[in-house]
Amino acid sequence: MAFNEDSRVKLPSILHLIQLGYEYISLKDTEWDVGTNIFTDLFRRSIGKINPKLTKDEIDRLYQEVSIKLENEDLGKAFYEMLTVKSGVKLIDFENFEQNDFHVVTELPYKNGEDEFRPDIICLINGMPLVFIEVKKPNNKDGVIAERERIARRFQNKKFRKFVNITQFMIFSNNMEYDENEIQPWQGAFYASPSYHNPIFNYFREEIGFNYTRILNPLKNGSEDFLLKDTNYQVVKNSPEFQTNKDPNTPTNRVITSLVSKDRLKFMLFFALAYVKETTEYPKTYHALPSVFCDKSYRKKTR
Repeated sequence: MAFNEDSRVKLPSILHLIQLGYEYISLKDTEWDVGTNIFTDLFRRSIGKINPKLTKDEIDRLYQEVSIKLENEDLGKAFYEMLTVKSGVKLIDFENFEQNDFHVVTELPYKNGEDEFRPDIICLINGMPLVFIEVKKPNNKDGVIAERERIARRFQNKKFRKFVNITQFMIFSNNMEYDENEIQPWQGAFYASPSYHNPIFNYFREEIGFNYTRILNPLKNGSEDFLLKDTNYQVVKNSPEFQTNKDPNTPTNRVITSLVSKDRLKFMLFFALAYVKETTEYPKTYHALPSVFCDKSYRKKTR
């Protein structure tokens, strides 16, 4: 039986997200706006739920406003300000975070004309693709470094502006533990915030003693079978390697728990990201550091 990054990392990670409260949906059964990759039916339903006084027409106008703001050359700053508002019309309910809708999809095309890429895993909040995860199989140094270079090239492509602007942060993992001796880090699970040039990939270390299994829910009957059938991987279901990689303590599953479990995601979106405006006599460039969003004039980075 042949194993690859899908069976070793991607599919176990999606199952882990399901246990964290995300609902897996098949791209065969739903529609999305290819210009923004927002799942419009999910968006309208979720926005109506957390803003019950809004009419259908008002929700449609809100969506158009979001789409327009995503066209800005501001690394998503205008959209982020809409995303994190806590009064008035809300895109996310931060006061009652569980009232939001959480979904996960795989291989969603990020496409404009002939230019296209498909992140392995995309986390949707109220239908909006705010986080994506790229995975590689272990012991694949060239694959990890090549993926980083591809992301840097894609994010320089102005055809992908809306996708860059809507993405709040990204995770990259080859399901291995960090190697502190590597000059160019490639082994481990890293995160980055968007940049129009070169995203900076950061280590994440959880506090000692953190219980990774405490917040996991049991898989609902049929969830695993539906995922494996939808991705044509029923053959791996009972293999020992697949079962082992579902362990919540694998490097990829650990970083997913640390960054996109619901409480952590709430913190990351509202408190861990910021835009820093810089002045320079040189032409403007856009960068993103996972700790605060920064540029010349804006950079996005995580604090």
